[in-house]
Amino acid sequence: MKNRLRVLRAEHRWSQAELADRLGVSRQTVNAIETEKYDPSLPLAFKIARLFGMKIEEVFQDEAAAG
Repeated sequence: MKNRLRVLRAEHRWSQAELADRLGVSRQTVNAIETEKYDPSLPLAFKIARLFGMKIEEVFQDEAAAG
């Protein structure tokens, strides 16, 4: 699943650790989502979208739907 997490985090000047703290997950989880090695659970995806004041579709995009 494609996502804009790294770009959004950079825009806020947050480290992976800072974002992880805000989301209540590990820094490794943030890294895995950013590198698209892990798709977040639906509740976590919504939490990420809320944190950035965006709709979930603005942060995450299904690769199958995109292609």
